[in-house]
Order: sequence, then structure tokens, then C-alpha cells
Amino acid sequence: MSGSMYFIKHDNGCAPDALEINQTDIPVLASGQVLVKVACFGLNRADTLQRQGKYPAPAGESDILGLEVSGEIVQMHPEQMSLQQTSYQAFELGDKVFGLVAGGGYAEYVAVHSQHLMPVPKNMNMAQAAGIAECFLTAYQALFIENDLQPNQNVLIHAGASGVGLAAIQLAKRQGCAVAVTASSQVKLDLCNQLGADLVINYKQQDFAVEIAKHWQGCDLIIDFVAGDYLNRNLKLLNIDGSVIYLAMLAGRYADTLDMAMMLGKRATVKASTLRSRHDQYKTHLIKEFSQACLADFDDCKLIPNIDTEFVAKDVGNAHQRLEDNNTMGKLIGCW
Repeated sequence: MSGSMYFIKHDNGCAPDALEINQTDIPVLASGQVLVKVACFGLNRADTLQRQGKYPAPAGESDILGLEVSGEIVQMHPEQMSLQQTSYQAFELGDKVFGLVAGGGYAEYVAVHSQHLMPVPKNMNMAQAAGIAECFLTAYQALFIENDLQPNQNVLIHAGASGVGLAAIQLAKRQGCAVAVTASSQVKLDLCNQLGADLVINYKQQDFAVEIAKHWQGCDLIIDFVAGDYLNRNLKLLNIDGSVIYLAMLAGRYADTLDMAMMLGKRATVKASTLRSRHDQYKTHLIKEFSQACLADFDDCKLIPNIDTEFVAKDVGNAHQRLEDNNTMGKLIGCW
């Protein structure tokens, strides 16, 4: 398909209110790709970092912002059409889909690896579908790929009211685990509680380490978006052979002076993980595993994407400002 499309333009280092709608060419498909006419796109903290010039797109990928979309397949690469019968997930023109992109989501059309897409769940609109991929795949990866979460384990999730945090609560409870969360306000904690969190902690008013110690023997897994001075505090809470996985660094890139004696004594595993920079084969495997394990639960509303607010495309700058102000509960969605 040739022609032009609208997209949301940014300049590296620009402020949120400098985002603007502009025009560019519709992307040309490579082998294995399909063209999706985007209905909605999810907004993520990675988008704000890229806008600020701190998180460039991977080499060879679109430098347009946006890591997840929902929409309709309107074109398929000829080779992709011939490969459909050998793919675990076969799509046709007109199918309603959602999924991951390595860049280019803030546009009317995006070229997507076909195996990075999933069918829109039953009874779910496009805005809801656009809020699944990045959050739930990141959470699933942290819980079940980077770790081997088992029933009856204790899981602490910092930034519990973030999109990934809310997804992680649901996935951990689905596995039969006890879940504690930290968040900055009672309304955020109430939302976490509604989605299944067993122990909710206002980190502005309570010391999470003290509160955890009152109720649990310790944590088997801690998912942390904060870093900074949380590092040693997390280690103190770990059970023997427990794990801490870092998904962001809201407190800055440098952490505590690591207490190696405590880490060795706990036989602790400390890991960091991202999703965007993973190679296509990894993402294909992750999406296949997640789809087979979890997708049916969205059809039955046993898993739900929590959508905070939908923005029309021209107002996405306001959404970026809210992300930077940490003024969200769940996903912000942009819609064309």
C-alpha cells in the first residue's frame, strides 16, 4: 500500500506539548510483516524517555514513538501469505488484532511482524486491546520467563498501580500466589486491592519493609521499577534463593552501595529486564507462550487491561505529561 499517513512527530529532547501530528509515507512491508491500520495505541514510559532523547529506537526500527497497537490488518507481505499455514497464529486481511511493535505505534499505519500480533479478545474494544501487549507481556516475562513463579509464593510488586504492576497482580494471583504492592495513594491501593492484591502499602506513609515483615516471613520474588535506595531494602525482605527483578529506574540510574554479604547470605538473584530490545524470535516465543497460557482468560474477563484514560491523538502530549507526573492508574491510550 502506498500513500501518506498521519503520525505523531517528536524531536529528541522536546517537551510533551511539542508533540504534533504530521505526515509521512506509509511503511513498506518486509518479509514476515503485515500492515496494520491503527485504531488505538498504548502509551508507555519508554515513549517519554525516547521523546526526551534517552531511549533511542533499536537499529533498523521506526523512530516514530509507540510500542503497542490495536487495529485491523489491511495488507500482507506476499511471502507472509504463503507462510500462513506453517505459523502458529494465522491471520487474514480484515482481522482485528493487537500486539507489539519495536517502534512506529503512534501512527495511522504500522508494519508489524505477524507473529507479534494476537487476535482482539471477544467483547473487548480496540482501546482495551491496545492496553494489553506491553504491560501483560512485560509482567508475564518477569514472572514466568525471567523467574519460575510457583503457587503459594510471596510476590512484592512496587509501583503496583502502574500498567505493568496491575497486570503482574492479576497474573501472580492467577498462579495462586500471595501479592503485596506499594503505591503512593489510597485510591491507587484500592485499585490494586480490587484486582487481587492481598497486602497494600502506601510507601509515602509506611515503610514497606516493616509492613511486609509484620505479615510475611519474606518475599520469594520482588518486581521493582524504582531502584535507588530500594536495592538493599529489597534484599533484606528476600527469602533464601529469592529474586529481585528490575524493570525500570524511577529513582535514577544509580542504586545503593550493594550489600554483597546480604546478597550472598540470601543466595539472591538480582536481574534486570527489558522487552523492546529483544530479538524477533524471542518476542515470537514469548507471545506464543503468553497467548496459549493467558489469552482465553481475556475472553472470559478473568484477566482485564485497566484503562485509565483514552486520549485523541492530538492530545497525546497531555498523556505524556501525566506519565511524567506519575499521575496514572493503569494504561493511557491514544486513539485516531
